[in-house]
Amino acid sequence: MLTTISGFNPDSDKMGMPMSQITRIQLNVNGRDVDVSTEGGRSLLELLREDLQLTGTKYGCGEGACGACAVLVDGKKTFSCSTLLSQVAGKPITTIEGLAKGDELHPVQEAFVQASAFQCGYCTPGMVMATIALLETTPKPTDEQICDGLDGHLCRCCGYANIQDAVKRAAEGHPSER
Repeated sequence: MLTTISGFNPDSDKMGMPMSQITRIQLNVNGRDVDVSTEGGRSLLELLREDLQLTGTKYGCGEGACGACAVLVDGKKTFSCSTLLSQVAGKPITTIEGLAKGDELHPVQEAFVQASAFQCGYCTPGMVMATIALLETTPKPTDEQICDGLDGHLCRCCGYANIQDAVKRAAEGHPSER
């Protein structure tokens, strides 16, 4: 649900100018209902990192071109840096923090660990989220489908072979087997 409130903001308006619009948005993030009042035009990434302190989702390019900010919105891979809050109102959002159950990693996270599919780890949350989205639609992807599913995701450490191995392990359902 999205509600816009017009009014006057004394903190930003020292000269009596009208304030920017405040938007009230209701979201479900990692299974938790969240009700936020914020300035319109903010990105989902900004809300996740700054307001909700969910810092696993990374800022990379700010243009939706590197994949570091990928989350799942309604089960679909979404680049949160280029997604406005108004676009996700009322939709379930899953971040990397919403995957593990206590100390038990999600099977895709476990596959990434077993395949050593990270070096610096900056791209890893986005790669994991993209893999989950891919396997939801394509449970047994070919190499080409894996490349297509991870298109738009960059790894500056060039760990692509291990990342592809992790996706295959997750698809097999046996991430700890070599």
